[in-house]
Amino acid sequence: MTIHPELQNAFAQGTALKIISGLTNFQRDRVASIVKAAELGGATFVDIAASPDLVTLAKQVSQCPVCVSAVEPELFVDCVAAGADLLEIGNFDAFYAVGRRFEAEEVLVLTRRTRELLPHTTLSVTVPHILPLDQQVRLAEQLVQAGADLIQTEGGTSSQPSHAGTLGLIEKAAPTLAAAYEISHAVTVPVLCASGISNVTAPLAIAAGAAGVGVGSAVNQLNSEIAMVAAVRAIAESLQKAAKVRAH
Repeated sequence: MTIHPELQNAFAQGTALKIISGLTNFQRDRVASIVKAAELGGATFVDIAASPDLVTLAKQVSQCPVCVSAVEPELFVDCVAAGADLLEIGNFDAFYAVGRRFEAEEVLVLTRRTRELLPHTTLSVTVPHILPLDQQVRLAEQLVQAGADLIQTEGGTSSQPSHAGTLGLIEKAAPTLAAAYEISHAVTVPVLCASGISNVTAPLAIAAGAAGVGVGSAVNQLNSEIAMVAAVRAIAESLQKAAKVRAH
């Protein structure tokens, strides 16, 4: 299985930026604004809820590759038929608030089922941060064996920053940065570091071993498209600057 061709170079350079509109966000106007802002700000691809209607919408307003997120593999089939480029089992953050946990075995079952249904579509799978770090690494290895092309980390919702400003942003990203470091040293597929990432911590994710970052609330919670474009651009530029430093 190969990574979506438009993303291969970005992953290789450590500049991949995914903007996440939200697993439970089915508001057409809101999704359209986020997707348009993602492209204008320089994102590599977008991640939307698994809805064929939203896939069609995203394709109409942007040239960015479209990833769809769900925890029900059957939902992916119609989305791929509508033009979705990638699949994501994850964005579990939406479920933790209501007490829904995703354990390692369930994530593996979902991955295998998705691969049965759609063997040729690029598949990203999130490793739940509720697992101890050593179990996250083991699960990541098993997910790759089960057919995952990308591994995504999470953890921003589990951190409680005690400081404001830059220090608080680093504290918020610490769990997902730790997961990215450990998992990227254990698997050969690209790792996307997501959850709690900002323009401050995006370069830290790449330094930790990630090939790209996924950003949700830092963009999708903003109240204007102009603000969202600016936020995306700040993260994209931080990744590009870090790439230039590494190149030299």
